[in-house]
Amino acid sequence: MIGLGTIINVIAIIAGSTIGMIVKKGIPESMQRSVMKTLGIAVMFIGISGVLQEMLVITEDGISTQGTMLMIISLVLGTVIGELCRIEARLESAGDKLKKLKLFSGSNPHFTEGFVTATLVVSIGAMSIIGSFNDGLGIGPDILITKSILDFISTMIFASALGAGVICSIIPMGIYQGALTVLARFAQPLVEGTTIISDLSLVGSVLIFAVGINLFAEKSIKVGNMLPSLLIPIIYGIIKTFIG
Repeated sequence: MIGLGTIINVIAIIAGSTIGMIVKKGIPESMQRSVMKTLGIAVMFIGISGVLQEMLVITEDGISTQGTMLMIISLVLGTVIGELCRIEARLESAGDKLKKLKLFSGSNPHFTEGFVTATLVVSIGAMSIIGSFNDGLGIGPDILITKSILDFISTMIFASALGAGVICSIIPMGIYQGALTVLARFAQPLVEGTTIISDLSLVGSVLIFAVGINLFAEKSIKVGNMLPSLLIPIIYGIIKTFIG
């Protein structure tokens, strides 16, 4: 069943967030802050491993790198577009609106932060991109199922520290992964034989690293405004395919 991976992912986030909110009452605030910083370090290393996996190439002559210029150009152009569109502010505004719903009345002041942070963590990255494409191409939902386990653990920790906003990350994540899954059905001829997915994974891993910095340093980089960076490798890959 195409789309099964995203459905399982949504269920895992709901379960993890719910458990986190239940457990939260028994966790001291000082411990919550320590856990968040620890999780930030873990997320940074996940991002670093993803970057190295896509950038480093082992050849007979040793180790070389690839995709460096595309990564830099993607991040710069994407950030400029994101700043002009004020994506981070729009994400925060969406979180504020969700917080006003009766369902979340009485939520803690970290609701919006939890929504934005969890959305960025569960929506960007290699597993989200490659897993959605594999699901859409009929290869299987295995990667998204693995991602669901990781998201279950991470959202449980996030929710224990940031509250109910974390569970709302299922909305943008579901739309994003669902769209990628559907897109894969139509984009297969364009993607096959190109480096689009690899380039997307590289840029996505850099954004994951930036999210880790935010978790550790308590918000300093507007990662939401960097999201358009993910569009640049796609555009580049399509142009490269048609030009030859």
